Amino acid sequence: MTRTRVQGVDNTPTDEAMGNLQRLCRWLEMLRAEWNCRYGEGDDPIIINSAYRSAAVNKAVGGVATSNHLTGCAADIRVTGIEQLLRYATIIMDISDEADEPFDELILERQGHKMWLHFAVRPNGNRRKISICCK
Repeated sequence: MTRTRVQGVDNTPTDEAMGNLQRLCRWLEMLRAEWNCRYGEGDDPIIINSAYRSAAVNKAVGGVATSNHLTGCAADIRVTGIEQLLRYATIIMDISDEADEPFDELILERQGHKMWLHFAVRPNGNRRKISICCK
């Protein structure tokens, strides 16, 4: 959740970010379990491209200054294609509805042929923002 390809830059989360990462991981574990129940081979992992980013890492990768990644509240989830992207998004919305607990952002993203799901959940003030972003 803190690994980065940006060389020579500290990416150690604060204590607050660690708490946010733990909350985020609980959601990701629910996603993984439900994916495997519905569609998986029994123990398919959820692969994270990016989660916590220090300010220096966020700047180096071109992240926005208000990114939920900066506080450990967001993860970019790798998908194998459009079908998995849509199914992951559906599962997260179902989890939110069933638990009556909102998330902050659910963004279906694409850049060229690469696709991923940006998911964020904050300690409070979650907006349940759902969007599609193509670059």
